[in-house]
Amino acid sequence: MSEIKSSIGKRSEIKYSGKNMASYGFGKFLFEFLNMAFGSYVYFYYVGEIGLNIWLTSIGFVLYAIWNAFNDPLVGYLTNRPFKFTKKWGRRFPWILFGGIPYVLSYILIFTPPTFDPVSGAWILFGWFVFTLCMYDTFASIFWVNFAGLFPDKFRSDNERRKATGIQTPIGILGIALGSLIPPILVTFGDIQSYIIQGGAVALIGLVILALALPGCREDQEMIDNYLAKYDEQIKQESFIKTMKTVLKQKNFLVFIISYFLYQTLTNSLTASLPFVVRYVLEEEAIMQTIISAGLLIGALISIPFWVKLARKTNDNRKVLLIAGIAMTVFTAPAIFVNNVIGLLITVIIWGLGFGGYWAILWPVLGDVIDETVVNTGRREEGVYTGVQAFFGRLSIAAQALSFAIVQTLTGFVEGATTQTPLAVWGIHVHFGLVPMIIMCLSVLIFWKFYDLTPDKLKVIKDKLIEIGL
Repeated sequence: MSEIKSSIGKRSEIKYSGKNMASYGFGKFLFEFLNMAFGSYVYFYYVGEIGLNIWLTSIGFVLYAIWNAFNDPLVGYLTNRPFKFTKKWGRRFPWILFGGIPYVLSYILIFTPPTFDPVSGAWILFGWFVFTLCMYDTFASIFWVNFAGLFPDKFRSDNERRKATGIQTPIGILGIALGSLIPPILVTFGDIQSYIIQGGAVALIGLVILALALPGCREDQEMIDNYLAKYDEQIKQESFIKTMKTVLKQKNFLVFIISYFLYQTLTNSLTASLPFVVRYVLEEEAIMQTIISAGLLIGALISIPFWVKLARKTNDNRKVLLIAGIAMTVFTAPAIFVNNVIGLLITVIIWGLGFGGYWAILWPVLGDVIDETVVNTGRREEGVYTGVQAFFGRLSIAAQALSFAIVQTLTGFVEGATTQTPLAVWGIHVHFGLVPMIIMCLSVLIFWKFYDLTPDKLKVIKDKLIEIGL
């Protein structure tokens, strides 16, 4: 009986303060802030402003995804072992710091291509586009893989993960909001220089946010010592190929990342569509995007307390994620038809209600998946798993770009034009609403059918983790 009580106690323990969790949450703010700014304007900037061919831009994103296929898992594998600085500074913190600074600064370079005609100089612009994307992605991977890998290791109990998620989710959504609110204030359609200015502003804000995140990303000495002791007890590190084979054998992890990829494709499609919607559907200035994005913030923030309370009441992360996913699917439908500011604002507020729930519960679900992999393999290799997750997140950007290229080609979208035909405007509705709705429906169906980490199964996993000391 005493062993059972001890097990329950460890599963409910909350070790870190709310202040420390909030600081950690600013790392999520930084990632979402840059992701939103990147997703909102990079594709639109090269196609809508510079006038680079739609398919060259999309191929650039595909090459970026291919680079990411090797980059993310390899970064996770290489940073998952101890170095000379690990004893003093920890396993994750140094990489978060030294990846974070150039990650923020490299964002500016994407918006500073050489001045060439988009037709005669297309390949030069294409080369700059691919080079800066891959540079940005490399540093993003170093930062994100280690930041995300820290979560399941630092926050071990169910209660602590839910509390940390409840604190970091509003902070992360604030990052999403500011990433969508600030750039449109600085951007003027048709003014290339304004995009460079927003790039500098985003980078400056990013450096400040990184500084706020660092205290929460520090590992305490107990974590460091425990990691080093367990690493020494493990069998010699497996090769990268063998490690990847082990990763890809974890069924629930595969289901999670496939669903995550589809969810990210949905959000990237909505985000990247907004400038097209504002300029060509609503025929408004870029500042209108700020107002619309504020609606998303309102909907998400209103819903978060409800979703957190539901997760605690049901103690079933799987069920809550499914409910939130269904809500997002249904609430995306109006985006297919809306063609005025008020209607769009209402649509994004309602969509934000589902998004807040999905976003809030996503990390606890990832923590559950990681726990199962630790029990299955006897190793804590969060970096490798979060590396694979990061790859699928980036792959969604390529999927979004390709879907845009197909739709815009079929509907006659003209690169660099100030107005579009009615058919091209309808195409914008398709990649803003119809395609994302179908993709999210598929995500929900896959997760419902194949993901089987129920509360009872997770209880056994938690007990096993305590038993093996991992």
